[in-house]
Amino acid sequence: MTKPPAAFLAAAKNLLGPKGWSEDPEQLDKVATPWRGVYQGETPFLARPANTEEASALVKLCAAHHVALTPQGGNTGLVDAGTPHGEIVVSMTRMHAIRSIDQFNNSLVIEAGAPLVTAQQAAEDAGRLFPLSLGSEGTATIGGLISTNAGGVAVLRYGMMRDLILGLEVVLPSGEIWNGLSGLRKNNTGYDLKHLFAGAEGTLGLITAATLKLFPQVQRASAWVCCSSTEDVVSLLALVRQHAGDTVTSFEIIPSGAIAMVLEDVPGTRDPLPSDLPWRVLMEVSMVDEAHARDALEKALEAAFEQDLVKDGVAAASKAQAQSFWHIRETIPLSKRAYGTSINQDIAVPVSRIPAFIESCNAAVLEVVPSAEFVIFGHVGDGNLHYSVCEPAGANAPVLKGHAPAVTRIIYDQTMAHDGSISAEHGVGRLKRDELANLRPLAATETMRAIKRAIDPLGIMNPGRVVSV
Repeated sequence: MTKPPAAFLAAAKNLLGPKGWSEDPEQLDKVATPWRGVYQGETPFLARPANTEEASALVKLCAAHHVALTPQGGNTGLVDAGTPHGEIVVSMTRMHAIRSIDQFNNSLVIEAGAPLVTAQQAAEDAGRLFPLSLGSEGTATIGGLISTNAGGVAVLRYGMMRDLILGLEVVLPSGEIWNGLSGLRKNNTGYDLKHLFAGAEGTLGLITAATLKLFPQVQRASAWVCCSSTEDVVSLLALVRQHAGDTVTSFEIIPSGAIAMVLEDVPGTRDPLPSDLPWRVLMEVSMVDEAHARDALEKALEAAFEQDLVKDGVAAASKAQAQSFWHIRETIPLSKRAYGTSINQDIAVPVSRIPAFIESCNAAVLEVVPSAEFVIFGHVGDGNLHYSVCEPAGANAPVLKGHAPAVTRIIYDQTMAHDGSISAEHGVGRLKRDELANLRPLAATETMRAIKRAIDPLGIMNPGRVVSV
């Protein structure tokens, strides 16, 4: 690891003040270690700007001294995008203010270092809803969520993070500030730059603030049901949408094995509906009126029972019961860590191809690792599955480690064979950069490289992520 020039460090420390930087080994190790701890990065310097002007001046210093930087939010990423590998870290966590709320425009201006829960609470306090929801919402920051184009459990109704932004404020690699915090919903004046930075993982600029879309507050009705097959699950989704339309907010698939895993690993959890059936679905319908939401969900469930798509089910009788359903779903990724070594992939296929993908991919993996077990869960409504191959319970010695490259290759190949994507909502980072360069059309990769070179000619902005130059 090369230490930045002494002149840069002196200028950066003077700019940021005593609260705005650190060279403490414990602090540096903390920001260089992703939350799952599966790999280790390194950084010589941590910068924590307090406002957009400081961030701009810092990036100008980086450009002048050719110092590479890695923007970082809550450090909850999964694809090695926000972990430094010799770059300085620019943490946005001191920039967490709500700048303004416009209730009539249904918009919220918030700084990039604010956790998602801050945006959710600010919207609620204003009688509105910010709908993005995911397990790490207490830690994941707005800037990080935009940079990775995060998904979550409400994509079916509200879309990805890219769909929830009206404008951005970004420090460009030159240090220039682009103020695009407009709250306009119609602005047909050329390239829509905000979408360029959403999903760019900090490779094109440092997001400092965003204007987010807000929505009317809704009441939710939830149900937990048991199904015999993934074919029934996909058919059930179509049936529920037939009855409830676009008010279906979430539709999550959970395997029975994951339930057992959570019960064993997480104290105080219980199975909402014990069953020998292999699949569970957690679904949610949301409307302004709670009675209407419950009625729509109940009618959909009645039809599902009549068509034998659901073998057993329970509708949440209270918010507390609904939260207990979601607690099971949201605990799966944490529990999976305790399950042993696992190979985890975030993929997407067309909804109609989910059953065929799972069947063929599982079969191909079992040919290589006959004792492998699977935890396959996620967002059926948008075709996004979290596909994990796990060590068999009680194995005396690890069997997956030696087969990791072959298993990963199978998952990638099967995903593409089913017209899917090997990166659904977690991003690209360093982890999937080279693989995607081989999979996407050459014209797309070359266009991305041209954009990177044009905006960041010095290559200082989170180098090596998303696309190699």
